[in-house]
This record gives sequence, C-alpha cells and structure tokens, in this order.
Amino acid sequence: MWKSILLLLCITYVHGAEKVNKQIINKNVERSIDLTSQLVKISSVITIENAGKESVQNYLIVVESPVNGNLSIITVKDALKEDVKFKPAEIEGRKDLTAYNVILKQPLDSGRATVITVETIFTKSLVPHPTSILQKEKQLVRYFGNAYLYSPYNTKKQTTNVALSSRSIENYTKLKPSSQSDSTITYGPFQDIQSYSNEEIVVHYENNAPFLTVSRLERNIEISHWGNIAIEENIEIHHTGAKLKGPFSRYDYQRDSGSAHSIKSYRTILPAAAHSIYYRDSNGNISTSNVKTRNEWTELELKPRFPLFGGWQSSYTLGYSVPSYQYLYKNKLGEYVLNMRLIDHVFDDMHVEELETSIVLPVGVSNIRVKTPYETKRLDDGVTYKYLDSIGRTIIKLRKNNLVEQHIQDFEIKYEWKFTLLFHEPLLLTLAMFVLFVFAIIYVRLDFSLKKTEHQKKE
Repeated sequence: MWKSILLLLCITYVHGAEKVNKQIINKNVERSIDLTSQLVKISSVITIENAGKESVQNYLIVVESPVNGNLSIITVKDALKEDVKFKPAEIEGRKDLTAYNVILKQPLDSGRATVITVETIFTKSLVPHPTSILQKEKQLVRYFGNAYLYSPYNTKKQTTNVALSSRSIENYTKLKPSSQSDSTITYGPFQDIQSYSNEEIVVHYENNAPFLTVSRLERNIEISHWGNIAIEENIEIHHTGAKLKGPFSRYDYQRDSGSAHSIKSYRTILPAAAHSIYYRDSNGNISTSNVKTRNEWTELELKPRFPLFGGWQSSYTLGYSVPSYQYLYKNKLGEYVLNMRLIDHVFDDMHVEELETSIVLPVGVSNIRVKTPYETKRLDDGVTYKYLDSIGRTIIKLRKNNLVEQHIQDFEIKYEWKFTLLFHEPLLLTLAMFVLFVFAIIYVRLDFSLKKTEHQKKE
C-alpha cells in the first residue's frame, strides 16, 4: 500500500514539474541593471529562438536563490510592450529554483524567433559599506549579482549594462570583456553561455539616493454615497541606509546645506481632485509642506520635523478626500463597483515593507466581492460604527508585503446596496430631533413643582 502511495506521489510530482526544452535557445540577451536608487531594477530583453522541429509556446524564466527573498515584482512583456501571462512553476529536478512559466501569445514555430522583456525589481539588495558613516561622509553601497542571465537555456550572445547613480566607483569586478564609461559599467558581449551559468560581480560605489523605507502603511478608505471618499494613511518610515556615526550637529548641517545622504523632504503624488488635505504627526499639524496642483495630479512636498539620517525613523498621518463619482459607479446589473488604488504613491522609488488597506463600505451593503490586481492576504472582515449608525459598516481588510511603485494598481469591489438606505441617517436625525422637541414641549408645559404658587392658592 505504501509503495502504491509513493508511486502515485512520484507520478504527480513528475507531471506537475516543467521539463526544460533544450531546443529553445536564447539567441541574444540585452540585460540592464539599474542601481541608481535604493531598488535594484533588472530588465532583460531576450530573443528566443526555436531550434527544434516542433512549435513551442512555453518559456521558463528563473530567479536566482541568493536574491529571491528580495524579489518584489516581476513582469513579462512582448515586443509590442504588451503584458504576457506567466505563472509560478517548478523545474523538473531543480526544486531549489524559483521559476515561472511564460505562456507566449503565439506558438513559436521551428526556426522562428520572438522577443520578450523580463523586468524584475529587488529590495534590500544594496548593502551599505561601511555600515555607519559620519554626518559629512558620502554613502557607499555594494551590489552582488550575476553577470549572466541565469537561465535554464543556453545563450548564444549576451551583454550586461550596469547603471550607477554616480561616477564615483570604489571598485568593481573586472571580467573580460568589461569596460566603464562615466557611471555605466558594461560586461560583454559574451558568447556561448551554458545554462545556469553564474559569474558573480561586485560593484562598490557611491549612492546618496534616499534609502527611505515604509516599515508599515495603514491605508483607510471610507466610502460615502453622499458623494465623498475619505482617505487616511498612517505611515511609519525609517532611513535604511548607512547609519549615522557620532553626534548630529545642527550647525554643521545648516552650514553645509545638509548632508548628501540625509532626507530633508520628499514628494508625494495625490489624485488631481484631492482636497481637504492634512498632514500631522503625534505632536500635531506639520506646516512645513507645500501643495502644488498639476493638470493630472496633486503634488505634495512633505518635510518631516527633523532630517532623517541612517537608522532614524519617523511617523505621520496624511489624509485627504476625493469625489466618489470618479471611483464609484453602478453597472448594468444594478451593482455598485468601486475601483481604487490598493496603494498609492508615497515617494519616488518607494519600498513598503507592510501594507494594510481597510475599505469601510456604506451601511447595509450585501453580496460583497473583492478582486485584487495581484495576490494579497484578505483578513477577517470587521465592523465599525460611525455617527448615528444603528447598523454597523463592513470593513474589508487586505494585507500585502514588500511593495514598490509598480504595485500601484486598482482593486475592485462589487456590492449591492439599496438606495433607500441613503436616508437612513437623516431619518434617524429627524426622529432624534422630534423626540427632543417633544420632551422640551412637555417639560415647558407641565409643572412638576411640589409647592403651589400664589396664583394657584387664590384659585
């Protein structure tokens, strides 16, 4: 019996794992590694050639294990820059690898070639070195990566370009052939690279870009059918770059016009129709902020109460309102449909470690359905009571970790709601006022005193 179960498991494993088609060849790979910010952005333009006799429609891509834990997002596009579908996969005999199965839009016939672009973004992949610096020193970081595209297929030709934020380079791995031009390092072109090839490169350079990380973001969205949507974000941020060594000198900071690696302010993008904007922390309202209205968005410059150095942290609350007609509509089936961003822009090249978005729906909704643009964890629904609520409001809670700017996408919530509930609170208020006036009339008209007045004695 146990042998049968074991055999069944083996058959299931083999059937579920993907087998590498050796007839597929990476004819040419142009790889770009962007190290200009705190994020590592890798773009690989791959020319796929079918050297076999049968057509193929699947292509496997692999994410290397050393940096897999920091992978935030991966996208695949075709030559027309349109999204290509892919799904997680397991390569036969290589359970240690994180792989994805790309489904080409058109079968690739024998002798034909097609082009796809694989883009990945990694967080926490740049290591400050040294880990602590003085207030006046520059920030140096190190990047550890692979000069080759880590692929299950053989590659005929490949070039890798590494873009840095500065021409100030301490050192870098010098492979043959390799060259440096200003702030760009070029590796290759390489010829005839075997599958799963790994040639480690290390780049040690100056990077004073803001290493600002949102450790936790609580985004609360409150829906009202009276024409308004209120949004409030509670944000905890910290500087994840090289830690400040020694004391902080306000005099040196002002005299030297700040420090290159410190964060004095940053820009947040809000919807164009945002109004009633407020920005405060635990001490109260922060007035050191500027709002600029653009044609397609509202630009908000946020200045913390104090500059942020490595290891320092802060927290604040940002709130605003938007008109509901831009995000809420009624479909042909009579359902209400809400389309809003699960997370919005916090700052350029942002990294959010933990996000929790709560959507407070109107009173009396039913048949709620939630659709997210990517995989999220849905927490247990909650209930809250607002002013004059006799019926609780449903709260939808969604959680996601390790987000970047490319995660700014819309979620969708469909629900049913009776229009008569719009008058629920006004009727309650009217009833409450009516009861109050009735008691006032009774109190004025009736005499509850025990002692008779002189007028009552004469009668």
